[in-house]
Order: sequence, then C-alpha cells, then structure tokens
Amino acid sequence: MSHYGREHAPVHPRPLWTAVARHWMSLLALFCGVLAPLLIFGALAEDVWSREGFAWDAPILRFVHGYDTPARDTLMVAITTAGAARGMVPLCLLALGVLLWRRCQRDALFVALAYGGALAFAGLGKAVFHSARPHLWVSPIPETSYGFPSGHAMGSMALLVALILVAWPTRWRWPALALGVLAVALIGLSRLYLGVHYPSDVLGAWTASAGLGRRVAPDPHRPRAAEVGPPRSPRAE
Repeated sequence: MSHYGREHAPVHPRPLWTAVARHWMSLLALFCGVLAPLLIFGALAEDVWSREGFAWDAPILRFVHGYDTPARDTLMVAITTAGAARGMVPLCLLALGVLLWRRCQRDALFVALAYGGALAFAGLGKAVFHSARPHLWVSPIPETSYGFPSGHAMGSMALLVALILVAWPTRWRWPALALGVLAVALIGLSRLYLGVHYPSDVLGAWTASAGLGRRVAPDPHRPRAAEVGPPRSPRAE
C-alpha cells in the first residue's frame, strides 16, 4: 500500500558557525572577562614558577621610586593600609549588610565568595610559588611573606569588581566604576611605590581576580530579590 502525504525535508543540525554568529557577543565577553585574564595569569605564573623573572619588573620599580617624597610615603602607606584586610573586610561587611537588608541574598553571596575566594587564592598562590619580594631599597613598611600574587591587589580587585557588578544594573553604575577603578589602581600603585611587590605580582593578582570574579558573577538578567515584590492588587474598575 503506497503512502500518499506531504514529504518533509530532512532537518540538518545548525552549523557551528551559525551559533557562533548569533552569540558572538556573549563569547567575546566570556573570553575577555574570564579566559583572557586567566591566560595572562597563567603566563605570569609560569615564569614565576620557573624563577626566570621579568626584565621589566625592576626598571618599573626604580622609575616609581624616583618620585618618592616623605609626604607621598605617608599617603601611600595610608592607601596600602586601606587596601589590606583591615580596610577591605569592613567594606565587605558593610556591603553584605546593605545587600541583605535589601533582600539581595544572591548578590551578597557573590560578594562574599568573590572576596573570600580571592584571599584564599592569594594565600594558596604564595604558598605554591614561593616568590621572593623585591629588595631594591628599604621600604617604609617592609614585608616578609612571599610576593606572588599580591594579596592587597587581589583582594581589593575582587571586592571592588564584585561591588561594581552588583551596582551595574542600577543608577550607581558609573560612580561605582569610577571609584572602583581609581581605588584598585591606587592600591596597586602603593604596593609598587613602597617597594614590597613587583609589577608582575600586582598584574597577576588583577588578572586572577578579574577572571575568577567574572566566573562566579550572578546572571544580570535574573531578577534581584529586592526587585521582586508582592503582587500588586488589581485596581478597581
């Protein structure tokens, strides 16, 4: 018995390039926000592990040290103190308190994981790489622990980037971005100015924090707890 009916064309799977073309912006954001920073960190870590060092570390430190004055010493010590745990932990706790008060539990968890994870990663990195700190001059605040990656740079970068991402869907995005970038840059500069870190220590910390922080960032398209209120009662007609 013959079958009479409409014949359907075979369905072929969508080519890979079509999917890439449709989602190229998401893939680019993934590469720039996660893969590229981690690749840079890996390249830096490889040279640190092999004890080869970087030819540009010492010249940059000497250049920065050429601008030292007693007044700048005092300023940089204050900035580096603010970038340490004694400055960042209170800021983190304040942010967590505000987020929990606004019922943004998911954002609060993200901030806590970003900062806590960065501190743990920095401690692990120092224990693994055993990288010596620079000793090009007598620092106003000498450090005795290992250098790579910089804990100040990694912790401040992770916390401030997390706060920027949390503030991004709000009207505070640009003030948060400007203040965050300025604070991260000044804290990193203070570590170089005081002669307690090589530039590669700071750069490695920044790239690791950027990659790890973006990896655990919440989905910006999901509604926030503070934005989900009780259902509105219908208006009387």
